[in-house]
Amino acid sequence: MYKHIIVPMALNHGIAETTMEIARTLLTDGGKITALHVHEAPNNSVGAYVEQSVMDNAFKSAKAEMDKRVAAMDGVDAVTVKGHSGRTIVDTATSLKADCIVLGSHKPGLIDYLLGSTAARVVQHAPCAVHVARYPN
Repeated sequence: MYKHIIVPMALNHGIAETTMEIARTLLTDGGKITALHVHEAPNNSVGAYVEQSVMDNAFKSAKAEMDKRVAAMDGVDAVTVKGHSGRTIVDTATSLKADCIVLGSHKPGLIDYLLGSTAARVVQHAPCAVHVARYPN
Protein backbone atom coordinates (compact mmCIF):
# COMPACT_ATOMS: atom_id res chain seq x y z
CA MET A 1 0.00 0.00 0.00
CA TYR A 2 1.18 3.48 -0.87
CA LYS A 3 0.92 6.81 0.96
CA HIS A 4 1.10 9.20 -2.02
CA ILE A 5 0.18 8.17 -5.54
CA ILE A 6 0.54 10.30 -8.68
CA VAL A 7 -1.98 9.56 -11.45
CA PRO A 8 -0.99 11.27 -14.72
CA MET A 9 -3.99 12.20 -16.83
CA ALA A 10 -4.00 13.08 -20.52
CA LEU A 11 -7.05 15.26 -21.04
CA ASN A 12 -7.62 13.89 -24.53
CA HIS A 13 -7.82 10.25 -23.31
CA GLY A 14 -10.71 8.69 -21.44
CA ILE A 15 -8.64 6.25 -19.37
CA ALA A 16 -8.30 8.19 -16.13
CA GLU A 17 -11.22 6.40 -14.45
CA THR A 18 -9.42 3.04 -14.65
CA THR A 19 -6.07 4.35 -13.44
CA MET A 20 -7.82 6.26 -10.65
CA GLU A 21 -9.59 3.06 -9.58
CA ILE A 22 -6.25 1.23 -9.49
CA ALA A 23 -4.72 4.07 -7.45
CA ARG A 24 -7.56 3.94 -4.92
CA THR A 25 -7.03 0.18 -4.57
CA LEU A 26 -3.29 0.65 -3.94
CA LEU A 27 -3.69 3.62 -1.56
CA THR A 28 -3.23 3.10 2.15
CA ASP A 29 -5.81 4.52 4.57
CA GLY A 30 -5.16 8.21 5.00
CA GLY A 31 -3.06 8.32 1.81
CA LYS A 32 -3.14 10.97 -0.88
CA ILE A 33 -3.77 10.87 -4.64
CA THR A 34 -2.53 13.63 -6.93
CA ALA A 35 -3.95 13.75 -10.45
CA LEU A 36 -1.32 15.26 -12.72
CA HIS A 37 -1.75 16.77 -16.16
CA VAL A 38 1.38 17.76 -18.05
CA HIS A 39 0.66 20.47 -20.60
CA GLU A 40 3.17 20.26 -23.43
CA ALA A 41 3.79 23.51 -25.28
CA PRO A 42 4.50 23.38 -29.01
CA ASN A 43 8.12 22.56 -29.86
CA ASN A 44 10.47 25.44 -30.63
CA SER A 45 9.97 25.44 -34.39
CA VAL A 46 6.18 25.66 -34.02
CA GLY A 47 6.33 27.83 -30.91
CA ALA A 48 8.17 30.52 -32.86
CA TYR A 49 4.98 31.12 -34.86
CA VAL A 50 2.51 31.06 -31.96
CA GLU A 51 1.92 34.11 -29.80
CA GLN A 52 2.67 33.73 -26.09
CA SER A 53 -0.88 34.78 -25.22
CA VAL A 54 -2.24 31.84 -27.25
CA MET A 55 0.02 29.41 -25.38
CA ASP A 56 -0.92 30.98 -22.04
CA ASN A 57 -4.62 30.65 -22.84
CA ALA A 58 -4.16 27.01 -23.87
CA PHE A 59 -2.49 26.28 -20.52
CA LYS A 60 -5.26 28.08 -18.60
CA SER A 61 -7.87 26.10 -20.52
CA ALA A 62 -6.10 22.79 -19.79
CA LYS A 63 -5.82 23.68 -16.10
CA ALA A 64 -9.52 24.58 -15.92
CA GLU A 65 -10.47 21.29 -17.62
CA MET A 66 -8.26 19.32 -15.24
CA ASP A 67 -9.68 21.09 -12.18
CA LYS A 68 -13.21 20.41 -13.45
CA ARG A 69 -12.56 16.69 -13.96
CA VAL A 70 -10.91 16.19 -10.61
CA ALA A 71 -13.47 18.25 -8.66
CA ALA A 72 -15.87 15.27 -8.79
CA MET A 73 -13.21 12.88 -7.42
CA ASP A 74 -13.21 12.69 -3.64
CA GLY A 75 -9.81 12.98 -2.00
CA VAL A 76 -7.91 13.79 -5.20
CA ASP A 77 -5.85 16.94 -5.73
CA ALA A 78 -5.34 18.32 -9.24
CA VAL A 79 -1.98 19.57 -10.44
CA THR A 80 -1.34 20.97 -13.93
CA VAL A 81 2.21 21.75 -14.97
CA LYS A 82 4.06 22.68 -18.13
CA GLY A 83 6.75 20.44 -19.54
CA HIS A 84 7.67 17.27 -21.40
CA SER A 85 5.33 14.46 -20.28
CA GLY A 86 7.75 11.71 -19.28
CA ARG A 87 10.34 13.96 -17.70
CA THR A 88 7.78 16.13 -15.89
CA ILE A 89 5.89 13.16 -14.43
CA VAL A 90 9.16 11.88 -12.95
CA ASP A 91 10.18 15.34 -11.72
CA THR A 92 6.77 15.93 -10.11
CA ALA A 93 6.79 12.53 -8.40
CA THR A 94 10.24 13.35 -7.04
CA SER A 95 9.34 16.83 -5.79
CA LEU A 96 6.08 15.65 -4.19
CA LYS A 97 7.82 12.61 -2.67
CA ALA A 98 5.29 10.21 -4.18
CA ASP A 99 5.85 6.54 -3.54
CA CYS A 100 3.89 5.26 -6.56
CA ILE A 101 2.84 6.41 -10.03
CA VAL A 102 -0.18 4.80 -11.71
CA LEU A 103 -0.44 5.55 -15.42
CA GLY A 104 -2.10 4.12 -18.48
CA SER A 105 -0.33 3.06 -21.64
CA HIS A 106 -1.50 2.07 -25.09
CA LYS A 107 -0.13 -0.89 -26.98
CA PRO A 108 3.17 0.35 -28.40
CA GLY A 109 3.35 1.07 -32.11
CA LEU A 110 6.40 1.32 -34.33
CA ILE A 111 7.03 4.95 -33.43
CA ASP A 112 7.13 4.02 -29.74
CA TYR A 113 9.88 1.50 -30.41
CA LEU A 114 11.89 4.19 -32.16
CA LEU A 115 11.26 7.10 -29.82
CA GLY A 116 9.92 5.44 -26.66
CA SER A 117 6.58 5.98 -24.97
CA THR A 118 5.83 8.21 -22.01
CA ALA A 119 5.13 5.13 -19.86
CA ALA A 120 8.49 3.61 -20.80
CA ARG A 121 10.32 6.80 -19.86
CA VAL A 122 8.51 6.99 -16.53
CA VAL A 123 9.25 3.34 -15.73
CA GLN A 124 12.95 3.83 -16.54
CA HIS A 125 13.47 7.00 -14.52
CA ALA A 126 10.87 7.11 -11.73
CA PRO A 127 12.12 7.44 -8.15
CA CYS A 128 9.31 5.19 -6.93
CA ALA A 129 7.12 2.22 -7.84
CA VAL A 130 5.24 2.48 -11.15
CA HIS A 131 2.06 0.62 -12.02
CA VAL A 132 1.29 0.64 -15.75
CA ALA A 133 -2.24 -0.21 -16.90
CA ARG A 134 -2.20 -1.43 -20.49
CA TYR A 135 -5.00 -0.29 -22.80
CA PRO A 136 -5.76 -1.33 -26.34
CA ASN A 137 -4.85 1.31 -28.94
